[in-house]
Amino acid sequence: MQQNPRGKLTDERGGKVMPQEQKLVVESVRRDGRPFRPADWVERISSQLAGFGPDHRLRYSEYVHPCVIAGMKCLVLKRSLREQNPAAYEFILKFARDNQLSIQEDRRAQHSPPLQERRKEG
Repeated sequence: MQQNPRGKLTDERGGKVMPQEQKLVVESVRRDGRPFRPADWVERISSQLAGFGPDHRLRYSEYVHPCVIAGMKCLVLKRSLREQNPAAYEFILKFARDNQLSIQEDRRAQHSPPLQERRKEG
C-alpha cells in the first residue's frame, strides 16, 4: 500500500483501499462481572436481523452476528448498521446500556464473517 498525491491509501495498482470495517463487541457479562441472563440473548438479537437462505437455514446478517471470544458469547455489531438500519443499531446499543453489558471496539487481528455453512452437502 502507498499514499497517492491526495493522501489516500492505494494498492499496487492504484486502486482505493477501504479502511477495515469498524465493529463493536457486546459481551455477555455485565460491567460488575456477573453473567447476563438469559444466556441466549445473543442468538435472540442476532436472529431478529437474520434471514433464511435457499436451503431454508438461518443466515445471520453481515451487520449483526453471534461470536465466541475467549469462551464467552458475544454479539458482533458493524458500525455501518447505523446507516443501513438506524432503529436496529440504536435498539442494540440501548439494550446493552440498559443491561449494563460491556461494549468495546473489536480489536481482533483477523475478522471472520459469520459461518454460512457448517455441514457438508451430501
